[in-house]
Amino acid sequence: MSAIRTPAVAGLFYPADPRQLAHDVQQFLSQAHPHSLTPKALIVPHAGFIYSGAIAATAYATLQPIAARIRRVVLLGPTHRVAVRGLALPGVEAFDTPLGRVMLDTAAARSIAGLPQVTVSAQAHALEHSLEVQLPFLQSVLPDFTLLPLAVGMATPEEVAAVLEALWGGEETLIVISSDLSHFLPYATAQRVDHDTVQAILKLRQPINHDHACGGTPINGMIVAARQHHLTPHLLDLRNSGDTAGSYDQVVGYAALAFTEEMKNEH
Repeated sequence: MSAIRTPAVAGLFYPADPRQLAHDVQQFLSQAHPHSLTPKALIVPHAGFIYSGAIAATAYATLQPIAARIRRVVLLGPTHRVAVRGLALPGVEAFDTPLGRVMLDTAAARSIAGLPQVTVSAQAHALEHSLEVQLPFLQSVLPDFTLLPLAVGMATPEEVAAVLEALWGGEETLIVISSDLSHFLPYATAQRVDHDTVQAILKLRQPINHDHACGGTPINGMIVAARQHHLTPHLLDLRNSGDTAGSYDQVVGYAALAFTEEMKNEH
């Protein structure tokens, strides 16, 4: 098996030109307000970079002090185009982006392949943007890592949490959950709805429903895992497309959150 997943949304969600992409990501990171946390897991938005890049950068900037020790990223995002039961592995060896090739952790993929909720679907990954848009940030922040990408379809929170448990690892493993918040509400309504969603996540209360977060299923699994591992959630950034690059009449919400193992008060 030597299949490579090629980029599906380069030139659409982010620049296809490697130099422009590297420049844009570095600019987002340099403008982010860093939080001094040591994340085990992140929730990061996945819209086009002009809309959610600044919010994503707030999450990824927190990794800079610990970047050298992170060797594996377990990346979960919702499927937008292909219906999947459970969590789908891509069945490839690497994901390409304009910034280069990211090798997959094929041993870890094999280790979870026997779980009943885990399937293999190249189709679910082929056009999926929720995972792909995280890669240029990860490539820009982490010097050396392998990836385990999972496209999450219909699954219970417990099924997602069981997969996270199997891949949990130590400080070398980072979990990234890709999710936007509310979609196409008026600005003030979205602010209210997204605030309530974030408060629920900060209190580790699920279910978060899909009207309020398109990555609700992986977030719910993350909440179950966070309770099991006594992680503390922290809000890093909460904005919407009206704040970044869109109109105010129909906005999409974006939050960046970090889950830490040490007990710290929120900044």
